This record gives sequence, C-alpha cells and structure tokens, in this order.
Amino acid sequence: MEPKKILIISYYWPPAGGPGVQRWLKFVKYLPDFGIQPIVYIPENPTYPIVDENLVKEVSDKAIVLKLPIFEPYQLASFFSKNKTKKISSGIIPNKKKQSFLDKTFLWIRGNLFIPDARVFWVKPSVAYLEKYIQENNIDIIITSGPPHSLHLIGLELKQKLNLKWFADFRDPWTTIGYHKSLRLSNYAAKKHKKLEHQVLNTADTIIVTSKTTKTEFEAITNKPIAVITNGYDTENVEKQTLDSKFSLAHIGSFLSERNPLILWESLVELLEEIPDFKSNLEIKLIGAVSQEVLETINQFGLNAYLNNLGYVSHTDAIAHQRKSQVLLLIEIDSQDTKSIIPGKLFEYMVSNRPIIAIGPNGSDFAEIITETNTGVFFDYSDKVKLKSVILDFYNQFLMGKLQSNGVGLQKYSRKNLTKELAQLIN
Repeated sequence: MEPKKILIISYYWPPAGGPGVQRWLKFVKYLPDFGIQPIVYIPENPTYPIVDENLVKEVSDKAIVLKLPIFEPYQLASFFSKNKTKKISSGIIPNKKKQSFLDKTFLWIRGNLFIPDARVFWVKPSVAYLEKYIQENNIDIIITSGPPHSLHLIGLELKQKLNLKWFADFRDPWTTIGYHKSLRLSNYAAKKHKKLEHQVLNTADTIIVTSKTTKTEFEAITNKPIAVITNGYDTENVEKQTLDSKFSLAHIGSFLSERNPLILWESLVELLEEIPDFKSNLEIKLIGAVSQEVLETINQFGLNAYLNNLGYVSHTDAIAHQRKSQVLLLIEIDSQDTKSIIPGKLFEYMVSNRPIIAIGPNGSDFAEIITETNTGVFFDYSDKVKLKSVILDFYNQFLMGKLQSNGVGLQKYSRKNLTKELAQLIN
C-alpha cells in the first residue's frame, strides 16, 4: 500500500534549538512506522533565538522537507538591539517594572502591529506555494503547529480554498499563554487575536492540544473535536552519567522573570543556616536562558557562591545534565493562565531517574502527571514549609547515596506511543 501523505507546517525545525522543535521532530521520526509519509514545510531563512546544530542529525531520512523564504521583522529590529530582540523572540520578557523605553516599544510593536505574531508575513506566500503543491501531490491532510500561531492562518486559508482535512496542533494556548498579557495590546489588537483564535478553532477539522486544561478552555470556544496528545520522551543515546558529587539542584530550560521561585531561595538560605555541611555540598545549576531578574534575586539572597550558570547547551548535553544532577527543578509561573502548561522537558526529566521538585500554580496539569508517575513532588507557591522539608529529605538521601526516583507507568509518554495516538487520529 502507498503510505498516506500528510503535510506538516511548522516554523521550528532543526537547526532550531529549544523545546518548540522537539514535538514534530519526533512525530516525523516515527510516523513512517505507522504507514504515514511526513512532508514538512518550514521557512528557508528563519530567525531562531536558539540554535542546536546537533538536532539536524535527528531528522528522519524518510521525511520530505519543503522550504520557502520568510520575511521576519526581527531581522530589522535587531539593528536597534540584537540582544533585546533575541530575548523577546524567545519569550524572555523583562519584568514590567524594569522595562526600558526600548523594551516597551518592542513589546507594543510585537503585540499590535504583527498579529498574531511576527511571522504573519509568511502566510500569503506560503498559501500560494502550498496550494499548488497540495494539488499536484494529492495531499488531503495538513497539520499546522503553533506557536507561532500565524501558521494556523496558513491552515485556515488552505482549508477555505481546498477540499482537505486540517488538524491544528497547539503546543501552547493562544490568548491565555503567560506572555500574551505582557504584549501591551490595544483593545483592537486583543479583539483581533480573539477573533483569529475563534476562526481557527471553529474551522479546523480537529484540534490537538498538549494538556487537559487547554482542551477545557478551547471547548468553551468550539464544538470541534479536541484531542489531547502530550509531549513525551524519546530513547536517547547518552552514555551513562556519573552523578554530581555535590547536591546539585538543576533547572534546565528558559528561566523567565515570572518563574522566580522565592520560596525555593528562602528554603535554601534557611537550610544553609541550619545544616552545617549544606554549605559545602549545595550547587544551584542553571542551564539555558536565564532572566536578569532571576540572577539578581539569587544574588540578593546571597546564593551566588553556590550558583553554576552554564547558559544554553545542546539538547544532548542537556539530557546528560538531567541524568547526573541530583535533583531536577521544574518551575512554572504562578498564574491561573499557566495551569495548562506542561513543559516538554518534564517527560525527559521523568525518565532520568532523578527526583523532580516542581513548583507551579495550584491545579497544574503537570502536577497530576508527576504524582501519577511517582517521579517527584509538586508544590504551589504557598508550600514553603513542605518544600523545605522535602529538600532536606532529598539532601539526607543524597548523603546516604540513596537519592533517586522510581517512576511508574512512563511508557505511555514515549514518543513512539504518542505518535501511534497521532496516527490513529489521522487515520
């Protein structure tokens, strides 16, 4: 039998680094195992805030990759401030009280002139190119992946022009994602975002989301079928790691200003005062982009002496750090809007054999996953006493050489099993 052909429209693709690229890179890897030929459409000259050349080697040789040039305003904005442009495009938005005039200007332009985002100029040329390609190659299924949500507008126009099936995959929500309120939106811009979100959710044949909360949120906007397919973990060829000799608490990924967990820093300061040998063993390991506000807070708490700020590392090195760190930190913004966010790194954390300390809003979807898989402990931002107690318990296990996690039921979150769910949905 001829494999079923599907066209996947994605902005993030190797050599893009960071979490946005992993979901469809892995789906594309396993789709051929289920009789599906993936055709991936990506920009030819994107502005990726994070680059990881190692990921190029992970692209399936069975995938067909199509490219078309893209114009992005970030290319112009970088003439004024390359560093600020890079941070804003990667979601690192300065604390509202500390925003400079240039920060405020960039955010206003980003939120009000480029709706839904700065990749909107790719919509029209993509529709023209793909309309022809789809007809010539007998493709009857397309999948758009957002953010950036501009890509859903490509799906919207193709759906209106052609007789095809459209799946809109939301790796994150649209108008309720944490940074949306930081974009200094005018009433007009806010209404336009809502209108486009409504159009996409009510025109796509099926919506795919990564969490139950996002599904519930979208069910208030559309009657279209909504499927939850979370992110997951893949089998990684990383050699066995020797555990850190220090009691290392590692946060891997973007550490945004709003994720600054004061209860964690307070707990560590108190333990440093109360436990004599804690000073000689503690290491705070940060891997990835870290906001200036977080670094300043760590300094204000007198924790700089214990800080190991490694910056961005390749995905392979990040996996290695996950497996050799003593404890893994997973921190989400304390907001009702972020209850639906399940960070992609959670699933890699879960199979690292290292216990997770997770901090987030009460009722977070990822709290349920951590609890059901027995891979760590979740705390809301009022749980300082409990958090301090668990850190001390983990520290004592570390001293005895017995600190590890014993996850259960992890197989359902493997990338291959999740791709099987996707294939069943498509078929």
